[in-house]
Amino acid sequence: MAGTLKAGTFKPSGSYPLRVGLFGIGLEAYWPQFKGLKKRLEGYLGTVHGRLAREGVEIINLGLIDSPAKALQAGHRFRQEDVDLIFLQVTTYALSSTVLPVVQRAKVPVIVLNLQPAATIDYASINNMPDRAAMTGEWLAHCTACPMPEIANVFNRAGINFHQVTGMLFDDEQA
Repeated sequence: MAGTLKAGTFKPSGSYPLRVGLFGIGLEAYWPQFKGLKKRLEGYLGTVHGRLAREGVEIINLGLIDSPAKALQAGHRFRQEDVDLIFLQVTTYALSSTVLPVVQRAKVPVIVLNLQPAATIDYASINNMPDRAAMTGEWLAHCTACPMPEIANVFNRAGINFHQVTGMLFDDEQA
């Protein structure tokens, strides 16, 4: 699809919108263990969705993909939806088996978003939490960079080209 890309805007030529696939990642096993984590990560994904939304762009947001079975379904759905590009929001640790099937089946360019929710983790506050599960959940909410090496390695082994944006989710205009 031809178009003009300039300073954060895309204006497609013709009558078809740019179809952007969006998904975040996590582990299904986390949700019952860490109260509020899934909702928080979905909020991160919602922030990214809002930043991508603009005229001429249709976003197909599949939410958090948190199991290999859901990854297969997501890849199939992106193919059905005829997406032109996928944004993968790394929200927390996840297995490569929850990422690879999505992009393999979709067969479109991928941009991996490694966007931390804060400049630093407040370890003093986390370490003072009386509940170990709450401590771990808080850490997981800041663990976007954790799976990046695994994701990069599996994409490289599978011959999948990707681009990565690293920065902060909030208050980082460059990212």
